[in-house]
Amino acid sequence: MKQLLTGKVHNTWVQLFRYAIVGGCAFVVDYGSLWLLTEVCHLHYLVSAVIAFLLGLTCNYILSTSWVFGDRRMKNRWAEFSVFAIIGVIGLGLNELIMYVGCEKLHLHYMVAKLVSTAIVFFWNFFARKFILFNQTNPTQAE
Repeated sequence: MKQLLTGKVHNTWVQLFRYAIVGGCAFVVDYGSLWLLTEVCHLHYLVSAVIAFLLGLTCNYILSTSWVFGDRRMKNRWAEFSVFAIIGVIGLGLNELIMYVGCEKLHLHYMVAKLVSTAIVFFWNFFARKFILFNQTNPTQAE
């Protein structure tokens, strides 16, 4: 149980577990911001979704680099965040597409479409970030 929560890990399943917790935190920031910006601030849901996604992205980066992924390929943190953000922007594109199709074509409520989008984008983000940015330096090492 201790390995699930503390220390540096390379095990993909443990990282996925941790990323799910981080994703949950980022989701609360993203989903809560989406609701707040759309319902309280009266922004269009697609505009709100972009802003909310960026807030969630920042939360995800901070928690992912400090707790989920042990090894980093890039020494320059600005470059690392840029690649992290590019992966996130691709995820944002998927998010917007799924929300658009869900709302405009399938007539789902925007919050339901967001749930579907979140599940799909979660796996894209985890595996892209793991293998592009935070892959272990010794692939034979297992925990």
